[in-house]
Amino acid sequence: MAQLALLLRLARRSVLRNRRRTLIILVAIGVALWAMIFFAALTRGWENDVVHNAIFTLTGHLQAHAPGYRDDPSVDHTMSTPGSAVIRLLDNPEVEAWAQRVRVPAVVMSEHDTAGVTLVGIDPAAERGLSFIADAVHRGRYLDSPDDHGILIGRALADRLGTGLGKRVVVMSQGTDHSVADLGFRVVGLFEGDREATEMAYVFVGRGTAATMLGLGDRVSEVAVMLRDRRRLPSFVARLRAAAPGLEVQPWTTLEPMAQAMVALGQAWIWMFFIVMYVAMAFGLINTMLMAVMERTREFGMLQALGMRPRLILTQVVFESCLLLAAGTVAGVGLAAGTLALLHGGINLSFLAQGAEMWGMGKVIYPAAAAGDVIGAVGLVVVLGVLSSVYPAWRAARRVPIEAITRN
Repeated sequence: MAQLALLLRLARRSVLRNRRRTLIILVAIGVALWAMIFFAALTRGWENDVVHNAIFTLTGHLQAHAPGYRDDPSVDHTMSTPGSAVIRLLDNPEVEAWAQRVRVPAVVMSEHDTAGVTLVGIDPAAERGLSFIADAVHRGRYLDSPDDHGILIGRALADRLGTGLGKRVVVMSQGTDHSVADLGFRVVGLFEGDREATEMAYVFVGRGTAATMLGLGDRVSEVAVMLRDRRRLPSFVARLRAAAPGLEVQPWTTLEPMAQAMVALGQAWIWMFFIVMYVAMAFGLINTMLMAVMERTREFGMLQALGMRPRLILTQVVFESCLLLAAGTVAGVGLAAGTLALLHGGINLSFLAQGAEMWGMGKVIYPAAAAGDVIGAVGLVVVLGVLSSVYPAWRAARRVPIEAITRN
């Protein structure tokens, strides 16, 4: 124990003796660790944004449809309202929110232009906590009830159609008798989505009003569900499939395969960046530590001549490396934490709106540090630092004392 304390004291003095070299190593470790943590947090923020947009843009954690609806989302593939067994399953503490919807392709027409959209008939109260629409109305009002005769349209769609609050539009779709079903609506609210594509894609009316227009009666297109804990999704999907064997029940990962692929891509990006940084640091740290140890060959020779065993010299150099790694790790993690604290309000990507939409992002991205990423980055740096010091120390410890002392 006394030997270890002495070696630790010698290591500390050696680190402080050459301050310029120590500063260079600390900066290299700190900047590399900061870059790894910050890039991982930025990627996790992007992943979270992609998943959030996928889930809250009318998908939920899972959905139930009639067979064939996903291939042909028309009135021909609707289903009856859920039975008592399904309702009992949905009305339990595991479920955050659930709602029935009418959802069909449609055309909306103003006095100036026409656009293809998806007509979504909703229960306004049930959508709270389930989809974005309840909190997205930025002008006008939200729908009052399933029988509300108003319509909500996106801000971008309103600009294209040349319409606005209080004006009338006509919505046309296919009815159950395969004839054209149309109905006039007054615009009661304009909503703003995270992406312009969302504002152009959907119009919202009361579910009862949509069913009347299409002649559906009490039939619906889908049931969407939001769970309190997403980790329970596989088991809940299995139970809902058992309770409703005639329906197609799919989790969001199946309904939104692009979002799932983006998450997998983000994970791959993080580890690719870690590997690149690891290789870059390896060359720098090993070269620096090798030069630092070789410069002290005479010193190590004197220590051996005075009776210090080679393994103790090796231990001292490793201690020096550990001290540098500890200081560099604290600096790097602290710098990353400070950077993320400064960006807690998010990074505004409005100037890259079209490019961000291509990658499934909204207008603001919130970096999110994951404990696993931080531990992984720190672990890689520590392992690399220790390994980079072992080889130079091993070479120094192998030298015969007289050879080391007389070496020029």
